[in-house]
Amino acid sequence: MKLSKYFKVYTKFFYTSLASELEYKTNIIIDLITANLSLIGSIFLLSIFFQNTTDLGGWNFEQALIIQGIYTILNGITNTWFNPNLTEIVNHIREGTLDFVLLKPIDSQFYISLKKINPSGILEIIFGILLLIYCIKINEISINISFLILCLITIGCSICILYSLWFLISTTTIWFVKTWNATEVLRSFLYIGRFPLNSFSFSLRIFFSIFIPIAFITTIPSEVFLSIAQIWKIILEIVIALIFLFSSRRFWLFALKYYSSASS
Repeated sequence: MKLSKYFKVYTKFFYTSLASELEYKTNIIIDLITANLSLIGSIFLLSIFFQNTTDLGGWNFEQALIIQGIYTILNGITNTWFNPNLTEIVNHIREGTLDFVLLKPIDSQFYISLKKINPSGILEIIFGILLLIYCIKINEISINISFLILCLITIGCSICILYSLWFLISTTTIWFVKTWNATEVLRSFLYIGRFPLNSFSFSLRIFFSIFIPIAFITTIPSEVFLSIAQIWKIILEIVIALIFLFSSRRFWLFALKYYSSASS
């Protein structure tokens, strides 16, 4: 019953955001062109690294395109849900409107995370999926049930890790109002996820595996696509995703204890 309630609420969120976006139909065309040019630019940038070599960290160009496809999907998800919602936490706290969120008969983290939807980001997700389909063809990847399940699990874990990182940073707004720069730094680090992790030095691989887990966001799902992922890496990604989700939830509830409402 509770899940159906949240599903209905989310459906209303999505419908309202979509209706608002369709008020300016020209923007859809602009967003389509922007998403297309962004993907073309990213592929062109990737191709530059392969001009004088056929190997980048043990990955050829056709294999590296898989990482680009997954990155495009994750970036589309970020632009669709994370960016329009989590950056609003600052405004909620500064203007005191978080009071009204906490008074609603719905989970505050759910409301904060999914209230707004930017439909234009869905175009990036579609382009990313199309690129992955193309990669499956050119890399001659065989598709079966276990392959699809593992792909969905690892990409799902990547989304959870990315969301948790973004939400943890945004939640610090309760103490530090200006956290926009921190989220921009996070996005800058995520740009690195467009390239194979093995193409970096050992120290950077450690940094992007422990402190900012880029390896678990793009590289491991890509390895699953190529059927070269080790089982312990997949299990580790699942564990890390659960830890990040649990930590983001506990940190939000902890931060609310220090929130001073506009009326206090």
